[in-house]
Amino acid sequence: MVAARQVGELELREDLFDDFCIEPAGAGEIEARLAHLFWRTGRGTRPELVECGPLVVNLETYQAAIEGRPLDLTYMEYELLKFLATHPGKVFTRETLLSRVWGYEYYGGARTVDVHVRRLRAKLGEEHAGLIQTVRSVGYRFGQPRWGGHPISG
Repeated sequence: MVAARQVGELELREDLFDDFCIEPAGAGEIEARLAHLFWRTGRGTRPELVECGPLVVNLETYQAAIEGRPLDLTYMEYELLKFLATHPGKVFTRETLLSRVWGYEYYGGARTVDVHVRRLRAKLGEEHAGLIQTVRSVGYRFGQPRWGGHPISG
């Protein structure tokens, strides 16, 4: 980033900067431009996080925490939680979860999903186990339905 008094000063120097602003530039403008630059180059100013209420999933470190308390998750528990948390409100069948989280090469039964959901709920704790909801005869949903309101039991 280059601050310049006049645009003319930037001639023949394009290879030295990614963006420019004319002085005086306010702190808010510079902050916004830097945030955009970091986003554009794929380098964030903070780790890539998925935050859903009390749950925080760090996509860079494969860690998750509930109300600041780290969760001790297996790789597949983490992957399932990450997948659900990045698609809040959407219902997924067990078969879809198997193919999207475990991969197309997985040959185990659909009840594997149930076992992992049960373990995740236990690790989330009784107070937060409801973050992963069972949609009877269908599968699972993370958080509230997309259209809002209260979860439907069916």
